[in-house]
Amino acid sequence: MKSDRSLSQLSLQRPELLAPAGNWDCAKAAVENGADAIYFGLDRFNARMRAQNFTEADLPQLMTFLHRRGVKGYVTVNTLIFPKELAEAQQYLRTIIAAGVDAAIVQDIGICRLIRQLSPDFSIHASTQMTITSAAGVEFAKSLGCQLVVLARECSLQEINKIQQQIAQQETSLPLEVFVHGALCVAYSGQCLTSEALGGRSANRGECAQACRMPYDLIADGEVVNLKERKYLLSPQDLAGLDVLPDLVKSGVTCLKIEGRLKAPEYVANVTRVYRQALDSVMTELERPNPLTPLPTREGGRGQSDQEHYNLEMAFSRGLYTGWFGGINNQELVHARFGKKRGVYLGEVSRIQNEEVTVKLEAPVKPGDGIVFDCGHPEAKEEGGRVYGVVSKGKESVLTFGRNDLNLRRVHIGDRIWKTSDPELDKQVRQSFAGENPQFQRPINVEIYGEVGQPLIAIARDRLGNIVQVESAISLVEAHTKPLDTDRLQEQFGRLGNTPFCLGTLTNHLSGAIMLPVSELNRMRREIVAQLEELRSQPKRWQLHSDVSFQNLLPSSSPTLREAKATSPSLIVLVRNLKQLQAALKAGIETLYCEFEDPRAYREAVQMVRQQQQKNKADNSSLLTPNSQLPTIWVAPPRITKPGENWILQQVRACEADGYLIRNYDQLQFFAADPCIGDFSLNVANPLTADYFQQHFGLERLTASYDLNITQLQDLLTSCPPQWFEVTIHQHIPMFHMEHCVFCAFLSTGTDYTNCGRPCEKQEVKLKDRVGSEHVIKADVGCRNTVFNGTAQTGAEYVQRLIELGLRHFRIEFVNETPEQVSKTIHFYNQLLQGEITGSQLWRELKLQNQLGVTRGPMGVSALRS
Repeated sequence: MKSDRSLSQLSLQRPELLAPAGNWDCAKAAVENGADAIYFGLDRFNARMRAQNFTEADLPQLMTFLHRRGVKGYVTVNTLIFPKELAEAQQYLRTIIAAGVDAAIVQDIGICRLIRQLSPDFSIHASTQMTITSAAGVEFAKSLGCQLVVLARECSLQEINKIQQQIAQQETSLPLEVFVHGALCVAYSGQCLTSEALGGRSANRGECAQACRMPYDLIADGEVVNLKERKYLLSPQDLAGLDVLPDLVKSGVTCLKIEGRLKAPEYVANVTRVYRQALDSVMTELERPNPLTPLPTREGGRGQSDQEHYNLEMAFSRGLYTGWFGGINNQELVHARFGKKRGVYLGEVSRIQNEEVTVKLEAPVKPGDGIVFDCGHPEAKEEGGRVYGVVSKGKESVLTFGRNDLNLRRVHIGDRIWKTSDPELDKQVRQSFAGENPQFQRPINVEIYGEVGQPLIAIARDRLGNIVQVESAISLVEAHTKPLDTDRLQEQFGRLGNTPFCLGTLTNHLSGAIMLPVSELNRMRREIVAQLEELRSQPKRWQLHSDVSFQNLLPSSSPTLREAKATSPSLIVLVRNLKQLQAALKAGIETLYCEFEDPRAYREAVQMVRQQQQKNKADNSSLLTPNSQLPTIWVAPPRITKPGENWILQQVRACEADGYLIRNYDQLQFFAADPCIGDFSLNVANPLTADYFQQHFGLERLTASYDLNITQLQDLLTSCPPQWFEVTIHQHIPMFHMEHCVFCAFLSTGTDYTNCGRPCEKQEVKLKDRVGSEHVIKADVGCRNTVFNGTAQTGAEYVQRLIELGLRHFRIEFVNETPEQVSKTIHFYNQLLQGEITGSQLWRELKLQNQLGVTRGPMGVSALRS
């Protein structure tokens, strides 16, 4: 694409509508309600392992069905892949490519490399799990061979436009895809370690336990904050981008994605149909030569009709909101009153009498509808049932229920009423994908040619570019009555019921009065359908090399293990404030990492380390052989970088540290000329990913992914030079990393940093979960929050084994520990690395949770102790 593409050119692009499919019924529901493409997982390596999913054996039949209907199919391979899984992943990818799947949606950098090794042309879509929030991220994906990027859900329309502008200027353009509807994760996708930290189930392995949907107490400076019924502090409302569809189309995004591979076919059908109709209506409006009247709006967008809004709320709703499209509004994103499906709000109970409930209705309800009474305790069993009768009394309505259907003693005046089920709508939605005949038809354009004495020629094209030509078996003759005019041709060629097609345009190039029997016209029409179906259902023929393997991409393991073992293990300490830094310096730590909330404080941190260096030099100058290396300080920029945030990176670099801890793609670019160490957020889980970062970016070391348990970590260290890595053996796992600011949302009335009063700078805040654990929350300079596990975890018992494998760099991290705790912890880990105490002794001394890498949780680790 040229860099000077204008908005008017972009705005005319019709985005693809991409729907989720967890099983065959969902696939059918998506197709029959107008999806242009579906995405689905197979039984391995996909981020929704709880979905029913398809099998590899389903692929040929599924792809034939989709392609015959003019719909694309994308397979999700959107998890991290561990070293021992590469052989299986390779076979799996061969099957996917050979089956003619249209693209794979991929998270793992090594898997992108492997796909390109196997096939030079198969389409790779960079998953939202790759956490791409900027032009630098798009450029990174392009360098991997990706053909499309799914942006992080946290990108606003303004940021999407900025990314489009920047990638066009830099000539690194790729098509962009965004989520337009469905559940919103509170944490950045690909950066959420909560499920594994708390339950040994990794979101990066498709096993999210939805800890964000649970209730929490907010603790500020040691006191529980009274938030009344607001308990679901990390549970965003569901995304509904319907109101901003015109803006999304104008932004030039190529694809609009509906979330929901765990949802029922009725959800898929309902939501797909709403967006199909809305998108077609927006495109019709935008494609008018000079639209004089703007689109009908509500709050500046397109405006949902009441029926659309009702259908979406009944499909599945925790409340509907435009998410981050309009920018950050911390008062709107999370209402915190519940974390589960509700439906349509009907009103509040005003009276309960004689088994009847009176309510001033805010939405329609009829006999047979299911409702639930919300008394502000969604975690408890709620009263609800089917409505038996509805009687209007003035402005109020009286609802009656079947005998013994519900216990009205548990219902209170003031309770909210939600409609959770509408059997009539469900039936209508189910009918949209029932039966064998196609219900959603896509247009074909037909051109007609011919003259007397020659056959009639019909050329038909679909929107995918397939083209067929059919000739009559009988020559055209002069017509004495009823010549073939355009109306007659449209009538005969438009009879496309029970086929995947409808007639779009028909262009009549016949001249003069000529005719052909109707039976022959019908035969030609049937032939067009048969030929187009045959053309469409042929599988995509991607190139697929049989003589290559992932082993061609493995790094060579030199220098040797013997060379690695010649150096002694070193302890790296990450601190989060100046007092902790002082304690680490006093303990003689030689490699120090700092991650502070305010990067301006890095200058002082660097000065402290430089003073220690001067002191060490002075102490060593009196000795014949220096007995201490100089301490070095490496500082960390924030985890996420968005358009317009390079000033933060400049602020970080201004401290002139010895090097930088790299967290994302922007930082790989920005700090390219500086010494850099790759942090855990780069998700290095296999040798193909590790090798890519080493070869392309020359990083000093890489931090192994926190998704690896001890066995997988050993596999990584034996498949690469071990000196490439460092391993974090003590930390409070950073569970949620999120755009949502808990400080702003619940300790202020502000919407963002401009008007919140900065409570993050004044109060120490924790979240208390259902089992009583208190998890620390920290804000960074970009106002993004990290929730750290309240319990520190250690891999101390595995350190000896890792040393034997050649690992020499061991990291320990602190969050809010006192300087005394820092000194004590460093002392024990130094003893551990020097072999003076065992991991078990250290664990007992520090009373830590005994766990390293939590993909399989504590049980998986304990099984490996023997």
